[in-house]
Amino acid sequence: MNVTLLAIAGGIIVLGLASYAGYLLLQLKKQKELQLRHQQLAIEKRNANIFENVNTLCLAGIQGQCDLSEISIRVYCIMDYVQGDDRVDFDKEFPATAELYHVVKDMARGEDRQALSKKERMQENLTRHKAESRLQDAIVEELKVLQEKVQPLNNQINIQML
Repeated sequence: MNVTLLAIAGGIIVLGLASYAGYLLLQLKKQKELQLRHQQLAIEKRNANIFENVNTLCLAGIQGQCDLSEISIRVYCIMDYVQGDDRVDFDKEFPATAELYHVVKDMARGEDRQALSKKERMQENLTRHKAESRLQDAIVEELKVLQEKVQPLNNQINIQML
């Protein structure tokens, strides 16, 4: 009888611990799902902010308010920070903008540009202007396409703690 009583008590303890372990595993699964959901919302919010900035840059480029070389640098670089399914391969989808970016990305800017000789600055200007004039129409069309592409994705997402 003592052995039976001890076996029943042991079984109850094992059953209780197994139930508690199952409860903890369920809580861990819920926590991981919640973390994944928060991460997705954070990515969507970040992407929405990037798309808002890209939309503004595209508008400035389409309206001619900024040099196309400056627009190509800014748009190419900022779109590199997009995460998830909304990521864009600029070299494939927007070849003219990518080509202009690759032409001007290594050119001196700011104080480095001032340190160049006048001849070197004029050479860089000539190279940049040739590329801009050759690619201008294609880049403006690509900016319109990009603007339409990011417009529906630009939804501000309010993140609330659950």
